[in-house]
Amino acid sequence: MRYAYALATALLLSGTAATLTLNQPAGAQTAQNEPGAIQAAAPKAGAPMSFADMVAKLQPAVVNISTTQRVQVDSNPFAGTPFEGLVPQQGQGAKPVTREAESLGSGFIISADGYVVTNNHVISAGAKGAVVESITVTLSDRREYKAKLIGRDVPSDLALLKIEGVNLPFVRFGDSASSRVGDWVVAIGNPFGLGGSVTAGIISAVHRVTGQGGAYDRFIQTDASINRGNSGGPMFDLQGNVIGINSQILSPTGANVGIGFAIPAEEAKPVIDTLMKGSAIQRGYLGVVMQDVTADIAAALDIPKDKGTLISRVEPDGAAAKAGIQQGDVIVGVGGKEVNPDQTLGYLVANLKPGSRVPFDLLREGKKQTVTVTVGTRPDEDQLAARNGGGFDPNDGDSQPDSQPEALAAASLGVAVTPLTPQIARNIGVDPASKGVVIVTVDPASDAAGKGLQRGDVIMSVNRQPVLSSADIAKQVTASKAAGRKQVLLYVQRRNLGSFIPVEIAS
Repeated sequence: MRYAYALATALLLSGTAATLTLNQPAGAQTAQNEPGAIQAAAPKAGAPMSFADMVAKLQPAVVNISTTQRVQVDSNPFAGTPFEGLVPQQGQGAKPVTREAESLGSGFIISADGYVVTNNHVISAGAKGAVVESITVTLSDRREYKAKLIGRDVPSDLALLKIEGVNLPFVRFGDSASSRVGDWVVAIGNPFGLGGSVTAGIISAVHRVTGQGGAYDRFIQTDASINRGNSGGPMFDLQGNVIGINSQILSPTGANVGIGFAIPAEEAKPVIDTLMKGSAIQRGYLGVVMQDVTADIAAALDIPKDKGTLISRVEPDGAAAKAGIQQGDVIVGVGGKEVNPDQTLGYLVANLKPGSRVPFDLLREGKKQTVTVTVGTRPDEDQLAARNGGGFDPNDGDSQPDSQPEALAAASLGVAVTPLTPQIARNIGVDPASKGVVIVTVDPASDAAGKGLQRGDVIMSVNRQPVLSSADIAKQVTASKAAGRKQVLLYVQRRNLGSFIPVEIAS
């Protein structure tokens, strides 16, 4: 099970779909959710009396997925405890022991010859150093098949398996684009290893953005119970169409609290179709590091909040750089589509065709401009991680500049700074060619301290204007006050990582 955390809430990457039912398929080459078969069995409009006939028809196509893994563990029983190294053991220096582990999830068959859809995290090694040795698919009638991995796609968290069978029960994808908030949905899966569990609920939201970013951060939210082991299972509408793949829950406890997420069929089907053809998934790439336009940032830039995305870094020779996009630009539109919290820049760019030429609307110095970008190709996840270095962490590092500080004019930001020299740059781990000022002290009662600024951080610009001295900062603070703004926007670098940070001006 995968977890992602936002503030105090944990986003458990679990999903829905297993199956351990008893019904056999009706027709040899006919989908279990063929329109004529399901519509007769589906509950009528309004509050349904029962989902039983519908579930009986669909459940045979939902499967249990299990993996066997080999995991290396320390042979010392006291490893990782306070007693490690204190208790002598036989055969000092013994090698780690390889043991077998298992994982469980869900999936569903999409063709009579045995193609199976699930989440990538269901069939991925869960522990560090673990290796998946085999994948087993179990049908509702307890037939077991060894599965072959046809393809996987990490960004969308989708995987395609193949089992060798004929006349297998299967279901088809439906049209999730027509789904509406309040529609009934049914989920079938394998929560906590319990086979063939069925839950029902309504669609709580469509196009839900969870904050993970990327091409597929857009989900159907439901209150149908989804728990660990449900990952990869289907979400059905009342006509028996697969409109989503259950994959995540939002929960402080790790168990269902009524907020589950499914990958929409409209997002999943093109990926699955591509994997089935044996082709690589290609996505658009801009070559930038992005920041949300928060209320503080919007106030500092004097622009509407929740409109657009701030560019905090531009990769040299990337698609954005070649098009003339600059650090500090706010991208507000892509190909005529507005950039906002429900339609993020990352989502829009990733779904562009590499090589296409697309107009990007942006704000620079408060003025709207349009540039044409020739979209690049998104690198794989390992390459991206190496490029981005994990992002900017305001609490990372303990820099030690060595210089006498200048007094910051008006002291209105709560920091004192000194010009950045090549010697200081080397001492604090930044490029000696960098330009800016180094923070020497931070008033602990200031907004700057509250935003995580600390000794050794480099302020490179204020309100997107380069600064080389405290006087340059004071000039921008004065201009912001004259314009009636209560914040300034600093671009702060710590080691090789940078980010825009809005800081309030003390009155």
